[in-house]
Amino acid sequence: MILAAALLLASQAPASVEEPGVSKPPPGFTALFNGQDLDGWRGRPQLEPGSEASYKKKHRATKQAEWDADRDLHWRVENGELVNDGQGVFLTTAKDYADFDLRLEYKTVALADSGIYLRGVPQVQIWDWTEAGGKWKHGADKGSGGLWNNQKYPRFPLKKMDRPFGKWNSLRILMTGARVSVWMNDELTVPHVPLENYFDRARPVPASGPIQLQTHGGEIRWRNIFLKPLAAEESNAILAANQAKEFKSVFNGKDFVGWCGPTDGYEVVNGALRCKPGHGGTIYTDGIYKDFVARLQFKLPAGGNNGLAIRYPGHGNTAYEGMCELQVLDNTAKKYAGLKPHQYHGSAYGMVPAARGFQRPVGEWNFQEVTVKGNRIIVELNGFFILDTDLGEMNGTLDGKDHPGLKNAKGHFGFAGHNDPVEFKAVSIRSLD
Repeated sequence: MILAAALLLASQAPASVEEPGVSKPPPGFTALFNGQDLDGWRGRPQLEPGSEASYKKKHRATKQAEWDADRDLHWRVENGELVNDGQGVFLTTAKDYADFDLRLEYKTVALADSGIYLRGVPQVQIWDWTEAGGKWKHGADKGSGGLWNNQKYPRFPLKKMDRPFGKWNSLRILMTGARVSVWMNDELTVPHVPLENYFDRARPVPASGPIQLQTHGGEIRWRNIFLKPLAAEESNAILAANQAKEFKSVFNGKDFVGWCGPTDGYEVVNGALRCKPGHGGTIYTDGIYKDFVARLQFKLPAGGNNGLAIRYPGHGNTAYEGMCELQVLDNTAKKYAGLKPHQYHGSAYGMVPAARGFQRPVGEWNFQEVTVKGNRIIVELNGFFILDTDLGEMNGTLDGKDHPGLKNAKGHFGFAGHNDPVEFKAVSIRSLD
């Protein structure tokens, strides 16, 4: 997988590590470690994300006291460095983070095996990369800096960039949604690869969670731990930059040239295509697509409802006459609390539900990518894969209705408005035909 976003981000790459010292955070970054004590960090073992929320208040306080006591046995601060003896609970940020740019430096010893948990999920791997370390059979010869727990997506770094034991290594970890990019010692080793949810591979990683420094088998030292939370606009730009040259714009941001259907029910406002309040209908590209990837950004008003028309024939209700309608919906609206799972955002309407919990707040722009290949549809929302299904393998539909358009081998791409001022921009398509 090639990361075109590397061009966008090259100017932000971390500087080479210099042996002496503790640095100040780069502009826009905050120091997670103050160089003096463990303020802002707690002890925590490996736990399934969200499990602590089920603890009763008293039980949670008791467990945290136990974990912090263990932390204090195995973690210390020495000369502005965090030092772990290779045992004990993981050092865990007190705060949770969504999308972020993380910079840090580490130094370890022979036979050590460690890593960095992202939103509480393992991990960016750190280990003894030498043959003497005894883990070449597990891929240690490929070096540190990979997503070792991945199974479906790449797990090893592009190249081995580890410095000799006793030398400091730098890591930059950029996380947007589930997608992770890693620079190790100034070299890109993980290019925009999805991190799989080790605890439940059927679901995306959590939308937010803590940073954890793993302990495992040998001393490791950390310093200059800096983090910058990413705003929605920054994350969207990073996601859009990936393979951008392979996509062709289908909306010029000015008018409806190249679009068909009831365009009088829509308007162009500040470069975005918007359904007029109280209007709707399905507008669609004049181009016809078989297999394709569509990429766009959308913004929902409170309670907003729209849809993406997939292989639409140019007439009828796209949820039935098209291959499907992929729902575009404010999942947080109270009026939608009683919907069926297959009616929420990203779902193949009436047929297959999408995972929820990955939309940005109402009023912010979301980034979405939809891949249609044969009967298979993949929906990636803000860097999270919320739907991956083969509609040809369904045993009936969840709404119990006939969907004749399922058999459409090709059709138009469009928007199915439902009276709400939902906005779309940066609409582009990559044909896979």
